[in-house]
Amino acid sequence: MSVRAGDHALIDRPVSVPIKDYRPGPEQGALRLEEISRGERRIVPCQVETADPPKLWWILDGITKPGTERVFELSRAPTEATSLVEISMDSTGLALGWADREALRYIYGTIPPPDPASDLYRRSGFIHPVRTPGGKVLTRIHPSDHIHHMGFWAPWTKTEFEGRAVDFWNLGEGEGTVRFTGFKHLQTGPVFGEFVAQHQYIDLTAPGEAKVALNEEWQVRLWKVGGPQDDFWLWEFVITQRCATQSPLIIKQYRYGGFGFRGTADWNAENSNYLTSLGKTREDGNGTRTRWCDVFGVTDKGMAGIVFLSHPENYTHPEPVRIWPQGDVFFGFCPVVNSDWTLKPGISYTRRYRIYVHDGEISQSRAELLWQNYAASPDIQVERMSK
Repeated sequence: MSVRAGDHALIDRPVSVPIKDYRPGPEQGALRLEEISRGERRIVPCQVETADPPKLWWILDGITKPGTERVFELSRAPTEATSLVEISMDSTGLALGWADREALRYIYGTIPPPDPASDLYRRSGFIHPVRTPGGKVLTRIHPSDHIHHMGFWAPWTKTEFEGRAVDFWNLGEGEGTVRFTGFKHLQTGPVFGEFVAQHQYIDLTAPGEAKVALNEEWQVRLWKVGGPQDDFWLWEFVITQRCATQSPLIIKQYRYGGFGFRGTADWNAENSNYLTSLGKTREDGNGTRTRWCDVFGVTDKGMAGIVFLSHPENYTHPEPVRIWPQGDVFFGFCPVVNSDWTLKPGISYTRRYRIYVHDGEISQSRAELLWQNYAASPDIQVERMSK
């Protein structure tokens, strides 16, 4: 197999190829991937994604310069064991990480609000904490000014379902909520670890009893790249939604909803900021459209932040964003800033994001290169796998 970079350099880029004839099991033998293009043959960790068809994933590690080619050979042969991206679970949450460091924690247990807040603020199905490789927590939950803010979460705000106004974001209104219902998939390996969690959007105002309006899946995948030694984590966040009934869900035009990040309490208007792909900041970024946004600030462990990258196939890309011009840090992509969006029965709606969590600072050019790496796939040529 050969992988050729396009007009931009590739940096630690996850890549994949379909392997239609792959069948798991010891009788087929293990898969062995070797790079043969840099003057010596070296083993490269690889992992099969159980998709249809299955995909072989690996990391195109280091820097691949524009227009250059790297060559790999795939065979069936034993290979040395390598450390895995790890999943750990307890009664309330699931963590992804490695090298004794936790990158993120997904909460599936129902977390009560602080006293004396209403029980309506009980919530499951969100990510907290998000940590940097250095261990700094960048999210917060149940802040006193917005008790419904839950770290890294993604409900819709102003919606209409069967003629009823339902707010799934502002839980204190008692109109709607979002609940974790189960895991569809868990996988660990030497290239990535991931989970697929299932959620239900509950209309609490439906006559008779609460009614499910929308089914949702979150796919969260942590790549075995970066980590504690390189000062960044790289992970994917994919949201897929589908109407739960034969009734559409109308997401009304509004200034926020569908994606939310509440930053650490360490950050405020004086020591943090935002930078979008068009150079917008806290002062002028709210409501503008962007390919990516770096949210960053000073912590007790130094500068840290997150670059949120929006996939070019997302609805309304480049997506409008919600940025708080003053005070604490809040960020979210919001595809309905300018117009309504109707989710119709029988159709799946998917939005994809890549998340780059970093210690220290990164430049605007680096953030743009991260997006270019995400947006454009390298050219991969495949010949028959050797025996």
